[in-house]
Amino acid sequence: MTSNSAEIAKKYRLEYISSEDMLKLDPALVEKLPVDWARSNAILPVRINGNIIILTADPADLSSEEYVALLLGVEAKVAVADELFILKCIDKCYFQKDDAPDKFISGMAPSAAGVIEGIADTTDDLLLSQQGSPVTQLVNLILLEAVKKGASDIHFESFADKLRVRYRIDGVLFEQSSPPKHMENAIMSRLKIMARMDIAEKRLPQDGMCKVRLGEREIDIRISSVPVSEGERIVLRLLNKETALKPMSDLGMSANVYERFIKQIRNPHGMIIVCGPTGSGKTTTLYAAISSLDSVRRNILTIEDPVEYEMSNIGQIQVKPKIGLTFSNGLRHILRQDPDVVFVGETRDPETAEIAIRASLTGHLVFTTLHTNDAVGAMPRLIDMGVEPYLIASCLRVSLAQRLVRTLCSDCKRAVEYRSSGSRLFESYENMLTGRTVFEPVGCPRCLEGYKGRTGVYELIETNGKIQEAIRSSANEDDIRRLAVENGMQPLIHDAISKVSQGVTSVSEILSTIV
Repeated sequence: MTSNSAEIAKKYRLEYISSEDMLKLDPALVEKLPVDWARSNAILPVRINGNIIILTADPADLSSEEYVALLLGVEAKVAVADELFILKCIDKCYFQKDDAPDKFISGMAPSAAGVIEGIADTTDDLLLSQQGSPVTQLVNLILLEAVKKGASDIHFESFADKLRVRYRIDGVLFEQSSPPKHMENAIMSRLKIMARMDIAEKRLPQDGMCKVRLGEREIDIRISSVPVSEGERIVLRLLNKETALKPMSDLGMSANVYERFIKQIRNPHGMIIVCGPTGSGKTTTLYAAISSLDSVRRNILTIEDPVEYEMSNIGQIQVKPKIGLTFSNGLRHILRQDPDVVFVGETRDPETAEIAIRASLTGHLVFTTLHTNDAVGAMPRLIDMGVEPYLIASCLRVSLAQRLVRTLCSDCKRAVEYRSSGSRLFESYENMLTGRTVFEPVGCPRCLEGYKGRTGVYELIETNGKIQEAIRSSANEDDIRRLAVENGMQPLIHDAISKVSQGVTSVSEILSTIV
């Protein structure tokens, strides 16, 4: 079926553009073109075969075409495209613009602190970074650059002589250009206003949330402030659904772990535990697992602190301890909602553990997380919480431990023959790499310190008769670990070394993350 835009192009004898492969987006062409004007007129200058072409949904709008041509100093050559396609290209092109905060900071006048009057201007679209007071523009540029770099957190840290800004990218903090110290109060107030926090309260910690947009994409931000001796520290957690909600196949599981984990989460009942320290990707793994289930024919409910990402067709409950909605209390009420699958964000107290275990024994599939160093540690942790060993043995289907390691940049990683790391903790595993080719980070304009992105490293215990009997008899961790290895478990360090052998990550990265 021919689109209306294609018919218009044919009528005006103009080229019809239907794919990004037919054009090249050039952020330099939109340097002087306001993004809101481009959107409202559905018009964008692009390059096609090296020539500057004005892409429009309405070729009869001559005044807009002439305005863009005059702005660029070129002849108005026009091509036609669907309006939705143009709007998508506009967002992508403006996202690629080099609007670095350091350039804005260097060009600011000393009097441009913005104080409180200018901060009241608000915008929820980061691509409109040229609007609002100087402080609003600077905060938007910092947020935009953090999203472009794939940061998970932004730290604003107050010191006696400076305000330091750092981004957490792939689990590591990187310092950025620092705004002038005299702008500190205005920047902190702007962040608090975005999160609807009390800007006058600087003595107590505060928490808040806000949303920002990048065109059609929406990003949730959790904001936390704490008082320090030199002022305040504010940390922003960027909850980007596009990068966090991943399919199971993109988590980095080996074929062995993936197949066994998928098999177990398809059980009608039982308990699935994911273990690891804070920031190891436990919630991402469980979101991926839950998203793979049939939410149309099954009732899936979660209780979380906080709800990090909203999932369609799934009921998600936010813990609110101040009004008595704790994990244990909320879980009791969830079980009255006729659930098939329950996700408990974290099992952190004996009461929650007991209710979750009982739920898994009464026909529910229960997912939860525990803060333990390995998969075996889940059993003694539950026992320490007061859960009877025979109950754990009866309900536990899988204990999955994980870490996140940075992946080497494919553009600059360098092949070398493995040399001893010199680590006493790692020496017992070095025979697995001796004489083999491994890769090490180099660093290039496309990456940070030779790394780009992260992947998971896993170990999975799938309970069988022998392991269940060991849990019932309160066997020590070493005995359970030995039985798990006999049952096919590959320890975390072995999975990590396998990824080193495949050129996915480096020895130095697993030494800093796992060993």
